[in-house]
Amino acid sequence: MSDEAVAEFVKRLAEAAGSNLLSVNLYGSSATGEFHAKHSDVNLLCLFERLDAETLARINPVTQKWARKGHPAPLVFAADELARAADVFAIELVDIKASHRVLYGSDLLASIDVPMALHHLEVERELRQALVRLREHYLAGDGSRKTVLGLMTASISSVAVLFRHAAIALEVPGESAALSEMMKQPLRKREAVDRLASMLDFDARPFHAVLDMREGKAAPRDVDAGDLFRQYLAAITQVVHEVDRRLEERSRG
Repeated sequence: MSDEAVAEFVKRLAEAAGSNLLSVNLYGSSATGEFHAKHSDVNLLCLFERLDAETLARINPVTQKWARKGHPAPLVFAADELARAADVFAIELVDIKASHRVLYGSDLLASIDVPMALHHLEVERELRQALVRLREHYLAGDGSRKTVLGLMTASISSVAVLFRHAAIALEVPGESAALSEMMKQPLRKREAVDRLASMLDFDARPFHAVLDMREGKAAPRDVDAGDLFRQYLAAITQVVHEVDRRLEERSRG
């Protein structure tokens, strides 16, 4: 996706919203330098003074055109709404704050404090849901190597994000000087996988193999899809169970 296309979208959005638009931020793989045209989305977070039905109607022609080009609709919030919701969007906001690029307006994200009290609960829930979705999508597919490989390459990005946050959740507050740095620095996908693998002692190789395919470093025809999926699923299952066990032990004191 060209910078010119993104700039044109931002320009049209600002024209439609006027002074109500406070900030447009690029986040995700486009901001971390891991963008791959075949697999990555252009993720935009737009903050408004108010976000009512009238505002949605005004910007809809712009966002609809953007979506028709194959992009996800921008994530939209009223600025004060996002600040109040930071505790339940801890995973998302920690990563967006750590790595985003302001395309329009001011950096309102810098001033948002992300409470971490509920972070571990969100991590447990999202990890469990990721495992459930992986199973569901496999069962809904035809089982072909193309479908199975596509399932893994489509899921690896969100899995890596959750692995990063599982590592953050498992760091005991007050015992690790690296905790605050982990929250500030956006770990790349491979680094996130390797960090959690070192903590939980699972095999990181299936995730690197999937990332190799996603990044065009390995040809899908050279991969045993069934064997790789078995390893991938087993490792994610191990992570879900181990994170759940360790956090439960911590809560019991």
